[in-house]
Amino acid sequence: MAILKGIAASNGVAIAKAYTLETPDLSFETKKVDDVSTEVNRLHDALTVSKSELEKIKENARLSLGDEHAEIFSAHLLVLSDPELITPMEEKIKNENVNAEKALDDVATMFIDMFKGMDNEYMRERAADIQDVTKRVMAHLLNVTFPDPALIDEEVVIIAEDLTPSDTAQLNKQFVKGFTTNIGGRTSHSAIMARSLEIPAVVGTKTVTEDVSEGDIVIVDGIDGKVIINPTEEELASYEEKQADFEKQKEIWAQLKDEPTLTKDGELVELVANIGTPDDVVGVLNNGGEGVGLYRTEFLYMGNSDFPTEDEQFEAYSSVLKQMGDKPVVVRTLDIGGDKELSYLDLPKEMNPFLGFRAIRLCLERDDIFRTQLRALLRASVHGNLKIMFPMIATLDEFRSAKALLLEEKDNLIAEGVKVSDDIEVGIMVEIPSTAVIARQFAKEVDFFSIGTNDLIQYTLAADRMNEQVSYLYQPYHPAILTLVNNVIEAAHAEGKWAGMCGEMAGDSIAIPILLGLGLDEFSMSATSILPARTQIKDLSKEELRSYKDELLSMSTADEVEAFIREKTNQ
Repeated sequence: MAILKGIAASNGVAIAKAYTLETPDLSFETKKVDDVSTEVNRLHDALTVSKSELEKIKENARLSLGDEHAEIFSAHLLVLSDPELITPMEEKIKNENVNAEKALDDVATMFIDMFKGMDNEYMRERAADIQDVTKRVMAHLLNVTFPDPALIDEEVVIIAEDLTPSDTAQLNKQFVKGFTTNIGGRTSHSAIMARSLEIPAVVGTKTVTEDVSEGDIVIVDGIDGKVIINPTEEELASYEEKQADFEKQKEIWAQLKDEPTLTKDGELVELVANIGTPDDVVGVLNNGGEGVGLYRTEFLYMGNSDFPTEDEQFEAYSSVLKQMGDKPVVVRTLDIGGDKELSYLDLPKEMNPFLGFRAIRLCLERDDIFRTQLRALLRASVHGNLKIMFPMIATLDEFRSAKALLLEEKDNLIAEGVKVSDDIEVGIMVEIPSTAVIARQFAKEVDFFSIGTNDLIQYTLAADRMNEQVSYLYQPYHPAILTLVNNVIEAAHAEGKWAGMCGEMAGDSIAIPILLGLGLDEFSMSATSILPARTQIKDLSKEELRSYKDELLSMSTADEVEAFIREKTNQ
């Protein structure tokens, strides 16, 4: 038995055998062959198996994520049936008497290089398609396992270096009971997706891929941030009991599903959820969410092989609004860049992408992309209680420019005879320290603030939240962070506006009493955090917490703040 310590990224306990998700070694030897017909047959057998797998993956993606996400696999299937790609491979085997691996690699490399050099974005995207599918075919020629999250059909725990958002989006929680990775933090996108899927996760273990072998029995303790490899009978029994206790706790939380969020002294608080796709709304409603505080629209773009059309976006936004009824839905406009890239969008390579050409900066530069999204949102606005939020706002000029485009597209739609709601609040995500510092100026023009603490913390403390070496500086309770948060809330209230928080800090059990005391109006978190937060809030007095405000803001370290809150709230 071995125990690894990591970061608890998603609550719960998972017990299952390990499924290692890593690209296998696809190196091969070039060989001369005498029987070319057998070699051509080997190539076609590998192509046939690959097609069969992709058909299954496509269907799984369609059922779990919808038609638009499944379309990327349609493009992959077209590649595997393209005679312009397959015929040169056959001819290379026959004319040069080389093995199928060599023919596949040479032809694929030629096409990949050719497409990568083209100016057309769609054609460059074909390079990525060819690369993806030929890796799969090569794995079958070499008779090595090519891992596919979407093909998993038995209970497993995923073991990986990291999981991309698209990897995580393919996970079927019926079979994937949990996952654990070498890298990542609580605010990494794989961790956020794990909480949306309601599967236990431990990230940042550093060595789990080295320490776990395929088929090992693994326990993922997403409550305490531990991974237990091949546990003893006693350890297994102990964790089965812990798993059962957690399920019972979830049943207790569920009793508050339809209750309002009230503090001990009768103050009403709004608990809403962060989502990435229309399918996530079910989790919001099942967990008693009072709205959507952050709809991350970039997942609509990341699941596509090209920019989603206005109609495709309209359908997605309308679906969320209709499902939520009259409950508020805050939609964040496209936030691409940093650690979120689009294969079909040729962004410049940057030394510091988190501080670079991303989010609203990209949208104002590429207003063709931005206008399409704004039109789709405006058209969808008549189907619910829509609020629009611009990300990564650093200056008032950026906000004014973004809002001007929104109003321009609103006028265009009305002129076209399209109905648009007259009651759309327009706000900003506060994630840059400069914005928090001059929040009073912003508050005169925005309708609301939503504080994005995931980035605000890393920018304020100059510590990349994805870098384990400086993870100790990711301090939500740091007095500098609390001062900025307080500044934003006070600025909003001075102008009669509301202030919410959509960073992971909003669902943190230590941060919740602090934020209540600072006067935060709306807490937006992973859907699975809502009921635990509601349970906690009903035992807290807002008036009492407010009395601690000055003392908290005058403290010197995050440890002092945490110790103080633990003592006062008996945590």
